[in-house]
Amino acid sequence: MTGIHKRHWPGDKDRPALALHCMMGNSASWGPIAGRLDGRIDLFAFDMPGHGRSGPWTGLPDGTDFHTAITRIAASFIHQPLDLIGHSLGATVALRIAVAAPEAVRSLTLIEPVLFAAAPDADQAARERNLAASLAKGEAEDAARQFIDVWGAQPFGDLPPAVRQTMTDQIHLVSATAETLSRDGARILRKGGLERIDAPVLIVAGADSPPVIHAIAEALASRLPDVGRAVVPDAGHMVSLTHPDQTAGLIALNLDRA
Repeated sequence: MTGIHKRHWPGDKDRPALALHCMMGNSASWGPIAGRLDGRIDLFAFDMPGHGRSGPWTGLPDGTDFHTAITRIAASFIHQPLDLIGHSLGATVALRIAVAAPEAVRSLTLIEPVLFAAAPDADQAARERNLAASLAKGEAEDAARQFIDVWGAQPFGDLPPAVRQTMTDQIHLVSATAETLSRDGARILRKGGLERIDAPVLIVAGADSPPVIHAIAEALASRLPDVGRAVVPDAGHMVSLTHPDQTAGLIALNLDRA
């Protein structure tokens, strides 16, 4: 793993915040959100390994898995309690940090968290099997198409060739997170873990997202002490990108609760 690219949108120094992007995204996706929050938080973000301007993910000598590596990078930004915001994969990293160190989190906003282990789903299990089969046959582009056609903002075939190639190159990272997301290898869901988070939590979902997302939100909310839920109409999994006004407004509401 080589250099990690960081971004900073300056704001209130008394409200440090960290935003964590989705799989196949990058930290630039938080720019529209930061603009709409208009400096009320001092917002940092970074490109995960293998994403954006960061170096490729080549593994670590000690065998640390991809999700754990991202979590450690995120934790390095925490020097005092902060507002933690995550989308999709980033939301699961944010939740992992909050479970491990609830005292480090001032507020927690989880946008479309993909912790599939929280709500086992036959359709999602089939998607994972099909993607793994395509990768096993060396059909990376087909695997990327399967993934983006469900979780992307637009169909894979509508994307520019360069973007399709980047996503094809990144698709192996989806498999690299399966142990954590689908089998809870990091024990995010351990007994008493979610219940220890006393910061205000908001779980945001797009109304048109796959049903498993709403099941995950329900499962997590049932265990969190101080939680709100919001559903954005006419939005899918990429709600923070396609509906920045609504997403920023919801984040702001959760900031107010803290």
